[in-house]
Amino acid sequence: MNRVCFLIDGFNLYHSAREAGRAFGGSGTKWLNIHSLCSQSLSAIGGEASLEGVFYFSALAHHMTTHDPFVVTRHQAFLDCLQDTGVYVGLARFKPKSVRCPACGVITTRYEEKETDVALAAKLLELFLYEQCETAVLVTGDTDLAPAVRTVQRLRPQARVLFAFPFGRKNKELQQLAPASFKFSRQSYLNNQFSDPYVTADGRSIDKPAKW
Repeated sequence: MNRVCFLIDGFNLYHSAREAGRAFGGSGTKWLNIHSLCSQSLSAIGGEASLEGVFYFSALAHHMTTHDPFVVTRHQAFLDCLQDTGVYVGLARFKPKSVRCPACGVITTRYEEKETDVALAAKLLELFLYEQCETAVLVTGDTDLAPAVRTVQRLRPQARVLFAFPFGRKNKELQQLAPASFKFSRQSYLNNQFSDPYVTADGRSIDKPAKW
């Protein structure tokens, strides 16, 4: 038995999908059926792998609605599709931060995504603490999660942790930490898109956002 759980760094994957769309000449790839993508990736893991769960971590960019009124609406539509396929969605937040320009002294406000990496790392530890899977796959190219992986490797030597690098996000340090890691191709994004419109199990129709 090789139960596999995927843990998704939502923004890392989103920016990868956006870049993939540009690489395809503008063809949208952000309407991504993540559950299907993970399911089709089990062959890269081997060992009679079976999909146990998919966990997606992100945050809603409410602070951007001044410039883009529908940014949260688009993201929420996507999250509704993910949840309908059985993906767990964990939402963190954006925190404002005042930044002073060293050249002119002007203070501006920037927003930083907070708690997403910590939530993902905590879920990784929880999965192995309660023996809910044999293999965990982190979908990210972010080295901030490396300490959590090292902790699992130290405390649960029998546990298997891999990275599935989003397109354009392969990281040498993380590859060395988990040598059996693999990457998603641009084509895999195209092959795993939600239908447009996507119809939920309860009959609700969700339209794909423009340019997605």
